[in-house]
Formats: sequence, C-alpha cells, structure tokens
Amino acid sequence: MSVLSKPYFHDEAAAFAFVERIIWNGEPVCPHCGVVGRAYALKAVRSKPSKKNPEGVVRHGLKKCGACRAQFTVRIGTIFEESHLPLHKWLQAIYLMCSSKKGISAKQLERTLEVTYKTAWFLGHRIREAMRDTAMTPMGGEGMTLEVDETFLGRQATIFVSGKGWQQRRGTGDMRKIVTLVERGGRARSVHVPSLRKEDIVAVMAHADRASVLNTDQAQHYRRIGTEFAAHETVDHGRDEYVRYDGDVVTTTNTIEGYFSIFKRGMKGIYQHCSEKHLQRYLAEFDFRYSNRSALGCEDEERAARALAGIVGKRLTYRGGTNRRTEAASA
Repeated sequence: MSVLSKPYFHDEAAAFAFVERIIWNGEPVCPHCGVVGRAYALKAVRSKPSKKNPEGVVRHGLKKCGACRAQFTVRIGTIFEESHLPLHKWLQAIYLMCSSKKGISAKQLERTLEVTYKTAWFLGHRIREAMRDTAMTPMGGEGMTLEVDETFLGRQATIFVSGKGWQQRRGTGDMRKIVTLVERGGRARSVHVPSLRKEDIVAVMAHADRASVLNTDQAQHYRRIGTEFAAHETVDHGRDEYVRYDGDVVTTTNTIEGYFSIFKRGMKGIYQHCSEKHLQRYLAEFDFRYSNRSALGCEDEERAARALAGIVGKRLTYRGGTNRRTEAASA
C-alpha cells in the first residue's frame, strides 16, 4: 500500500483524530482558557445550512470546554484556523512538502489537491511557517564543527551603457544575501541579511555556540569573530583548496556547499521566483528538511509529523503577517 492511502489522507474524521493525537496527545487543551483535559466531544453537530450544503456539513473534531463552556477544535490557534480547506487535504499538502527534497510548487499543489492557485500558494506559506524553528537553540557546541558561509540569490540589475546598450551590473550588490550555519552531521539555519557588513554577520553568528570549531572560507568578515570560537579553520578557495586533512581533523566548507546546492536547485528549478519579503520562509522550509533528513534517521512520515507538531501558535493571515503583524515585518 502507498503511504498516501492512509485513512487520515482521505477521511476527515480520521484526519482530526490524527492531528489531535500529535498536538494534544490525548489531553485536549482549550485554546480559550487554557484548561487541560476537561473538554468533551460534541457529536453529530452540523454547520448552518447554506445554498451549497442545504443540510449543513458535519463539524468533525468539535469539542466543548467543561470550564469556560466555549466550543473549539484542534484547528484553533494553528495554521489551520479559519481555513475552509478540509483537514485531510492539509495533511496531504504537508506530506508532499516534507517528502519533496527540493520543494513542491504552488502550481503542482493546485493540480494535485484540486484547489485554486491562490489557495495552494497561501497553503504553502502557512506550512513553511509551521516549519520555522522557534526554539532558536545555539548551533554547534563542544566537540562539533560548524560551517558558515554566505550565498546570493537573484540577479544584478541592468544598466544602460553608451555604445553597448543594456548591461547587467557586476558584483552582488543587488542580489539577496543569505548567511547559513550548518552543523557537520547536524542541523542548518539560514538567515536573510541586508548586507555582509560586520553588524549583520555578528547578528547571525549570535546563533552559534562559541565552543564549536568554526570552518569558513577566507572571507574577511569571519576573521575577527572567528577568534571567539574554540578554533577557526579556513580553506582558501582562491588557491583551489576545498578540503584539508590534518590527522583526524578535516577542514572544509563542502557540507554547507552541498546545502546551498539543494537550496538553489529548489529555488531556481521548482519555485523559480521568490519575492524578498517571503525569502525567510523559503529558507525555513529548506532548513527544516535538511535538519530532519534521512541521514539523521528522519524519514518522510516522521518529518511530516514534526512539521505538524509546529503548527501551534503560528497563525498566518492572507493580507497580514504572523500574529497580526504586517507581511513585510514578519518576513
């Protein structure tokens, strides 16, 4: 049988039971008053009749709190809140995004789930919000090697040059800058930064445990902050040095280059375009899949379950941002 043949991918009642098991673990939590374990199920309750559904629709997963008497479902206070999309389709979308190494486009979700493009696009962003790491625990640690590097996304602006016509500007000034930290054999964390100035690099490196061994290339902006780590080793790409062995010690940034390879193939081959205000969410998506990859013993089903566990407290509205902030502020 296929993984997608599981009941919670097709049956709404089974989908609610599956989500409740992951989020509540058998103890319903009232989102209105916070009381745990005093809710009871309301069965056979239907919504108000409408032209589309004259008899109304069954309200699966409906609970009533024994303390404050308010009704709720597991959708409240999550990325699912106020969504008209059936919960089993949400679970299909989460699984597809978690099992696709380089992502899945909104157009593909539109065709697969048989929804509108607008729904598929917004669906993808809400799932990326669930993937976002809110714990922000320090990267690396004692005895661990932390690779740090930057990459660029997009293209330079074009300028008109007399006698040559429109030419693409040199350099990386107009491109989007991304700084990533990768634990060798562990997690990844990426940050979209406005520039590669000292203050921006210092802000990103605040995520790093100073007990780590730092591996970078010979970029100037890592030299001073590198002295704060247990050790700072570099490779000289300008001299075609990409890995150096010193006994059991391996100095390289090939791990992080592999991460950038997956990220860029996904952004250019699958998503093709990303506005700057949404870039951090796409980074969160690739960070999540990399940090929960098969090499670390996390397969597709477990990865989807971990993404589902992150849905609480991450409400995202279409015209606003997370937690009622503006979209620009949240990105």
